[in-house]
Amino acid sequence: MHAAFIFPGQGSQYAGMGREFYTRYPEARAVFAEADQALGFSITDLCFTGPAEELNQTVNTQPAVLAASLACLAVLTRAGLKPAAVAGHSLGEYTALVAAGSLSCADAVRLVQKRGRYMQEAVPVGQGGMAAVMGLSAAELEAICRQASAAGVVEAVNFNCPG
Repeated sequence: MHAAFIFPGQGSQYAGMGREFYTRYPEARAVFAEADQALGFSITDLCFTGPAEELNQTVNTQPAVLAASLACLAVLTRAGLKPAAVAGHSLGEYTALVAAGSLSCADAVRLVQKRGRYMQEAVPVGQGGMAAVMGLSAAELEAICRQASAAGVVEAVNFNCPG
């Protein structure tokens, strides 16, 4: 059997993520410990208990989702599941790079923390937002953005799939 592992991006976070893996599997605990050490603070506690306001800040969300994804990957790998291919959506690309052996866990969490910080600095908390729009063509969405831009900057910036 050939399997592909596809890793999630930002937006999949929630307080409590990764806790069950941490509780049940020593390899997951090792991943969280490595992430905590690389970051210099407990991303583990933030993943497990939040608070949501802090977890949802991009600077924290990105290393938190990565750590939880890497913990899951460690458990799957230890169980003998080896992917034939890996991919990730946005932030998930970093988990895929670790899964492919191109990047270490410690380097990945440090990189995504910086990635999150730079993204957060580009649009400070409370100033702007992002929405996933489904069911429209690119042309329809761009027309709506042009119309809405009378109130400020509104741009379609990422087309993940048709519609």
